[in-house]
Amino acid sequence: MAAGSRVERVLAGDARALATLLRELDDGLPAARQDLRTLYPRTGGALIIGITGNPGVGKSTLVDGLIARYRRQGQGLRVGVVAVDPSSPYSGGALLGDRIRMQRHATDDGVFIRSLATRGQMGGLSRSTADVAAVLDAAGFGVVLIETVGVGQAEIDVVTAAEVVVVVTAPGLGDDVQALKAGILEIADILVVNKGDRDGADRALRDLTAMLELARPLRTPPVDLLRTVAATGEGVEALAVAIDQRRRLPDDVRAARRRQQAQAQLMAIVGELGRRAVGLALGTATKPGPLAHLVDEVAARSLDPHTAAEAVLRAGLIPR
Repeated sequence: MAAGSRVERVLAGDARALATLLRELDDGLPAARQDLRTLYPRTGGALIIGITGNPGVGKSTLVDGLIARYRRQGQGLRVGVVAVDPSSPYSGGALLGDRIRMQRHATDDGVFIRSLATRGQMGGLSRSTADVAAVLDAAGFGVVLIETVGVGQAEIDVVTAAEVVVVVTAPGLGDDVQALKAGILEIADILVVNKGDRDGADRALRDLTAMLELARPLRTPPVDLLRTVAATGEGVEALAVAIDQRRRLPDDVRAARRRQQAQAQLMAIVGELGRRAVGLALGTATKPGPLAHLVDEVAARSLDPHTAAEAVLRAGLIPR
């Protein structure tokens, strides 16, 4: 490692070097990826927590409370936050609303908040989220909180980046059980009913308890269900304790989770590389690529899409 290199500065706690590296990772710059390669063997020490759920349930307020709790824990524990915001339809950048809600931590040197834009990425995460979390991990942040865009059931890929996934709901969403069906519930390690002082909270807890009892034989360990009122701090400590308990699961359970995450990350990256390469090969109407004839043949109904896709795969387009 060259003296004074960016990796060296990041490891030494240089916030400016860290911010620059994270921005360049989000932009997909080759130099940033090389720095990630150097840093990656130093990862694995941070507790990475994913916070997800429908819009308006209070995820950012809950994250704000967890930041305060972990900072009070002391012993130099630093907290990183990856706030994935919806992309602006005009600039393509993040709207940065989460930074406003977490403003009270802005002057705390032990807290680093990075907002990322989804840039059209499906599933609630920016394409660079796992990379950003890995760099924060290597840089010595003991806890990394990932708050995802509130897009509901499609927001399931947070499980590929987080060791513990917290799914947040709140009373007043209509049918609380219906709102959490399918993939969004299946990824939960901990299910939180936030705004638990509102009318309907008791009913939501009863309904979700009954649903979790039905799912219990399918989940090992079972999902934890908690009530919080993030605006007042009620239940935040109990949530932090439940998160900590997830780190005490048997080694084989945690190892299986890490392998599942690694496989999902590889599939996502290969898919992104493939889409980019195929897009260049097929081209556009004004700038056709070397495989543009496949698009023309499918459009003319002389070739079916499956056969065309197989031809694309045989072309070996994914770059090394």
